[in-house]
Amino acid sequence: MGTLHLVAVPIGNLEDITLRALRLLKTAERIACEDTRRTGKLLELLGIERPRLVALHEHNEEERLPGLIAALEAGESLVLVSDAGTPAISDPGFRLVRAAVAAGVPVVPVPGPCAAIAALCASGL
Repeated sequence: MGTLHLVAVPIGNLEDITLRALRLLKTAERIACEDTRRTGKLLELLGIERPRLVALHEHNEEERLPGLIAALEAGESLVLVSDAGTPAISDPGFRLVRAAVAAGVPVVPVPGPCAAIAALCASGL
């Protein structure tokens, strides 16, 4: 059984990426993302050679989910990223997470930058 990693990516500053996120992005067999062009550019800026990018968005989720779950069940590792921030928060990745949980696939969040926490810290509360 593979693992689905939910990897947070920078929300504005490339230096906000975590070491763990970098390692997973470098070693992933596949990266599921909303927009392969945008994620490809991010990987390029981070100096990461492009692995297999899989577009996963509201217009193709229904057809892509079975194949991604089958790959996870066969032992493949999969990273899910959003265009910015944490995947499955206000983006279509939540359906993949639900399908993985239903299939018994381990789902591991990899936290990163969070606009809400940054704003709270800067507010002086």
